[in-house]
Amino acid sequence: MEKIFVICPVRSVEEEFKNKIDSFIKYQESIGNTVHYPPRDTNQNDSNGLNICLQNLSAIKDADKIYIAWDGKSQGSLFDLGIAFALDKNIIPIEGCFPEKTPYKSFQNVVYKLSEQNK
Repeated sequence: MEKIFVICPVRSVEEEFKNKIDSFIKYQESIGNTVHYPPRDTNQNDSNGLNICLQNLSAIKDADKIYIAWDGKSQGSLFDLGIAFALDKNIIPIEGCFPEKTPYKSFQNVVYKLSEQNK
């Protein structure tokens, strides 16, 4: 069993995207993994966002693996990605929930490169 943190957008998420993430979470939990899913497990009632960042920092530190679902817009996801990178965590894009590689330098290219290095 593994402890997983899912980096993902919390606000203004399209329903289809959210459903894909929810399916991923259900699968991981059905095989016995513990999942920290910020929309569900991080207290989002925070007037400036610092407590959200601190809660996620703690959960990312405790995680064995970091999975990322990114819509290309979420700034909080990029913040969490930076934390995971700084902590040298294994970062894996969730298939179908992450932008494709680009022909130019981009966050998604960084994530794919990190994921390849961790195989």
